[in-house]
Amino acid sequence: MSDDGDGGRNDLRMPDDDEVFATVTNMLGANRVKVRCADGTERTARIPGKMQKRIWIREDDVVLVDPWDWQDEKADITWRYEKSEADQLRREGHIQ
Repeated sequence: MSDDGDGGRNDLRMPDDDEVFATVTNMLGANRVKVRCADGTERTARIPGKMQKRIWIREDDVVLVDPWDWQDEKADITWRYEKSEADQLRREGHIQ
């Protein structure tokens, strides 16, 4: 029980230049998922090898994706937020 006075706010990883928030909508298999990005685009995202078997991604998870420069309908997942972190992002108005 910490009494830091800020209501339990954590410093969260925010998107870099090319990254956008996204919500996982469908698991496709073969380390691929379908995501709905904050910019309104539906993309197929790849789970990179360094995240496989270490960070489990499920439907309705909030993630950061890095859209590909040469194919805008595809992206790489760079970060997954825990449920409490996603709730904090919603409270602060970063995502819906």
